[in-house]
Amino acid sequence: MGSSAVVVGGGIGGLAVALGLRRIGWEVTVIERAEVLADAGAAISLHANGLRALDVLGAGDAVRKAALPQYTGGTRTPGGRWLTRLDGTALERALGTPIIGITRSDLHRALREALPEGALRIGQEADRVEDDPARDRVRVPLGDSALDADLVVAADGVGSQLRARLFPDHPGPAYAGTSVVRALTEGPAELRTDFELTLGPGVEFGHLALADGRAEWHAVLAGPPRVRHVDTLGEMRRRFGGWHDPIPRLLEATRPEDVLHHDITELATPLPRFAVGRVALLGDAAHAMPPHLGQGACQALEDAVVLAAALADSPDVPSALARYDAERRPRTQEVARAARRAGRMSVRPTHPAVVALRDTAMRLAPSSASLRMVLRHADWRPPALG
Repeated sequence: MGSSAVVVGGGIGGLAVALGLRRIGWEVTVIERAEVLADAGAAISLHANGLRALDVLGAGDAVRKAALPQYTGGTRTPGGRWLTRLDGTALERALGTPIIGITRSDLHRALREALPEGALRIGQEADRVEDDPARDRVRVPLGDSALDADLVVAADGVGSQLRARLFPDHPGPAYAGTSVVRALTEGPAELRTDFELTLGPGVEFGHLALADGRAEWHAVLAGPPRVRHVDTLGEMRRRFGGWHDPIPRLLEATRPEDVLHHDITELATPLPRFAVGRVALLGDAAHAMPPHLGQGACQALEDAVVLAAALADSPDVPSALARYDAERRPRTQEVARAARRAGRMSVRPTHPAVVALRDTAMRLAPSSASLRMVLRHADWRPPALG
């Protein structure tokens, strides 16, 4: 009888680790509590490290076919002045690929379609695991039934119920000081660049071009949590209507019902370990971070490959999980700290003098500095899976 795993959470990290475990010969069941796979979210960017992980998992080609390479753009002021430029060609030379933009629904679909039918169970919730030390197994209760496995992977997001049970003294997710409003345009958007960020006092507005001609836009807003507007899209149009093109046009091309608004939370207090017994934590459940480096999904994809590789090399699950923890915890927590620092520089400043200082520093920095910042986190090489 082969080894088996239960993955709790059917998001990017959960689906990815299921692919990795299957590639090393494991039987895998993914449990997702959502009754309907709505694939909530707009779009994301993936860096070279995430794409390299997807290649090892066997999903890289499918993801690239649904994505758009990001070659042009950069960072601007609300009036349109360029602070930095994105050079996708330079990234491609350095890493073999530029950053790509893809809708979350397309990314989820590519990962799901690589799994066999029946591997993903929706509408089931797993909020605890039970040890079975006599058989070196773990059990996942699911209402009136249960699944037994050699391994459980907690990939149930920033609000992970499994993490809360495994680490009852940990404070859990904390508000990062910002909320995000995001949406996809209803139809094709006329854009001159692939990717832009515009920085104002206490706010970041960005857009991402997509393969079907639409665009994703987002506004990261500094302020207290749980602030909502009756007409969120109307508030965005009021707030950003005087900013440079194409921001007003992107907002006008958006339907109110497509707008999402949520607070950004993170694990500001790092976990002491990413594995407990035969349970491994992965993705946001292990290291939820602010979005300012675009590395959240990429780090989850890295987790998936490293965990699968560790289990492929060692038949002893606890030993493999110890290796996974030793490899992933330092890297992901360093990336999380860097993302937090990037947010403090880009979004949090509100005083005019501090904003002017930030803009001047960005404008005067050599283009090589931006490239080095991307390479620092994206130039990661995955282990092989067999």
